[in-house]
Amino acid sequence: MAGKQDAPTAAVVVGPDGMVSGWSEGGRLLLGWTAQDTVGRPVTDLLVDPPPPGFPEGYGVGPDPTGFILLRHRDGSTVDAVVTAHPLSGPGGSAMGHVVTIQRWGRRPVIADRAFEQSPFALGVYDPELRFLWINASSGRVIAHSEEQVLGRKYREVLPEFDRTLFPERDDKPYTDAVAHVARTGEPTRLITVFRPRGSDYANAWATSIWPVRDAEGTVRAIANWGFDMSAEYWARQRLLILNKASGGIGRTLDVMGTAQELARTPVPGFVDLVSVDLFDEVLRGEEPPSVPASDPSETIRLSRAAQHSTKTDAGQDPEATAPVTHAPGSVAARCMATGRSTVELAVEPGQGGEWAFGPGLAADPAHWPPGNPVIDESIAADGLTGRITVPLRARGTLLGVVAFSRVDRPEAFTADDLILAEELTAKAAVAIDNARRYSRERTTALTLQRALLPQGLPNQEAVEVASRYLPGGTGTEVGGDWFDVIPLSGARVALVVGDVVGHGLHASASMGRLRTAVRTLADVDLPPDELLTHLDDLVLHLASDLQPAAHFQPTGESGATCLYTVYDPVSRHLTLASAGHPLPLIISQDGTRTPVPVHPGPPLGIGGLPFEATELELPEDSLLALYTDGLVESRERDVDQRTAELQRALNHSTASLEALCDTVMDTMLPRRRTDDAALLLVRTHALDPHHVADWDVEPDTAQVPRARKLAVDQVDAWGLEEAAFVTELVVSELVTNAIRYGEPPIRLRLIRDTSLICEVSDASNTAPHLRRARAFDEGGRGLLLVAQLTQGWGTRHTTDGKTIWCSQTLPEAERL
Repeated sequence: MAGKQDAPTAAVVVGPDGMVSGWSEGGRLLLGWTAQDTVGRPVTDLLVDPPPPGFPEGYGVGPDPTGFILLRHRDGSTVDAVVTAHPLSGPGGSAMGHVVTIQRWGRRPVIADRAFEQSPFALGVYDPELRFLWINASSGRVIAHSEEQVLGRKYREVLPEFDRTLFPERDDKPYTDAVAHVARTGEPTRLITVFRPRGSDYANAWATSIWPVRDAEGTVRAIANWGFDMSAEYWARQRLLILNKASGGIGRTLDVMGTAQELARTPVPGFVDLVSVDLFDEVLRGEEPPSVPASDPSETIRLSRAAQHSTKTDAGQDPEATAPVTHAPGSVAARCMATGRSTVELAVEPGQGGEWAFGPGLAADPAHWPPGNPVIDESIAADGLTGRITVPLRARGTLLGVVAFSRVDRPEAFTADDLILAEELTAKAAVAIDNARRYSRERTTALTLQRALLPQGLPNQEAVEVASRYLPGGTGTEVGGDWFDVIPLSGARVALVVGDVVGHGLHASASMGRLRTAVRTLADVDLPPDELLTHLDDLVLHLASDLQPAAHFQPTGESGATCLYTVYDPVSRHLTLASAGHPLPLIISQDGTRTPVPVHPGPPLGIGGLPFEATELELPEDSLLALYTDGLVESRERDVDQRTAELQRALNHSTASLEALCDTVMDTMLPRRRTDDAALLLVRTHALDPHHVADWDVEPDTAQVPRARKLAVDQVDAWGLEEAAFVTELVVSELVTNAIRYGEPPIRLRLIRDTSLICEVSDASNTAPHLRRARAFDEGGRGLLLVAQLTQGWGTRHTTDGKTIWCSQTLPEAERL
């Protein structure tokens, strides 16, 4: 029975003579004619036009049971209709005419059935239990079954392979699950299904729409689907996705090994199953790689396996260390590196015109392959490979190594488009690897230069015990300009210096070297910290003006430098310090309390015109000083005050060894992925024993010179340094005499027994003595020359209330403190 929305169907009985002998109620509804109007009339009276070709003359019904005609409606209009004729037979098979059914064209003409049947898209209809009701020819070819073979059978019974996905790592939804979901919920869906049709070794990608078929009451009576093969578009999109992944995933770090490993991981498993990256050892070291002859090399090429990644669980890990790899003369890899051209090897000859995993049809067209590809090599099957693409790794005309992309136990053959993808991936990685190599070379050079400019060994000092650490920024960060120094000064004092040049690379290292040399030179003059920084600031300004770079040179970076200069005196336990924009030191006493430093850092070096403030502190004996650069305390997560508090807690770590404490502080304060250099100088201060210091006031009268000599000699004898008595007597006589004659009172004489024997004479005059050579008959001018000849060093240092002339004598090892 027709549904409410069904159009009427007319049934007409036509005799052998073409006369209408029967007329249904549907005829009246369809054409407006009643039985009285039509019975007994020729059936051709209902036609608007002559019968179509093939209709027998007389009544327009021929051997073809189906036709499209234009019928006349009673009201004068025309009706497009489809007629189907069914012959009637009498006793003995005699012809009795036809039963003709007439349907309006708008319902669904039979030609529509043929259109669906002949559609190039795969069409199918299933009942709610997923049993086949109908499929077209295209669908039959896809599933390798005819309609008769599948009608009434369940989908999962006929196609169990559709219950699983070809790529589970992509979270693809099995096709049968999607059909069942539509049957259960009545909600249409669309999806892309990747599968291998029966009888094919190649995966196809199909775009499919699935929807419910409802009756007039809205009840789901069937499930329909259509799909078309979009393999070419799908695999092209997959290539773009892999290239996009490569753009974001290759070259994230300036590390050769890391970039090689990124290249090895990116195309697995979406494109291939195994990737190996072999590089020259020189590339791994940041050096220029060797050249390879433009023809087949006659010698074995030796590389290192920088990275390897595989879908196999037993080989899916990248090697922890590089392994040597050799490529024999004439091998595929050797030829590729020599000629600069890629090679595609296939284990078997691919089928012509078949469906390919990365695009149908075109892959088998030789016109799309570059000359010499693909190469059929059955020997690779012994390694479990179905195909391999070998690509030379070149960047900026330089050969860095070779990359192999392999498919293992995968039936899909490589295509010409796959070769393009492999070359694109390799080209992206080659530039990143070459950038990393160049960066590694510059970073190594800068680091070597900086370490050469830093103190190679800190001098032994009785005044202080020191330990230091310097760590450059992590991989991917250029070397900075952090530096430190320990400089022995006169009077058993010691200068402790730490600084930082803004910027990175060779220029920062060179700038650091210039500043460190300048500080040492100024320290030899024995300037107070604030004066020394003032001179250093002037020097930086002069360098900035004298070394204006040409357009092709990078500017120098001293103008962004900071420096902290401190002087510790073990006799008085005084620490004098001044800062040019540098963090102040942490001072921690033995009981763990922090000694505040009441001074404000001055401007960075190179600003000019602003003063530097110096301050003097008296330190408890065995105080701990921490001088550091900002790389130790700067953090994106915490402010500087919080990080400084963390540093103080780390310094309170109970350990007797400064070396161990250095390691503890660096491990505690520095993250694994640091972005800046960090320098740390730890200092344990000591006080000189008062018994090892002797000083006297000297009256400004030359008659006091013998008394001064005797006091000095008696003190040297008391210390058990009899061998130094003669030289001490001479230098004391000369220095005291000069102070009385040319200086101003008060005059003081001081002896210090340290690693050397130090003699100091101070007066209130600011006039510095000069060493000169006396002529043969001069009566004076030999005093300082004599002092210089008899001692191992002498000099002058200016103080706020005058000057001090000093000299030192080296003591035998047994007599040193």
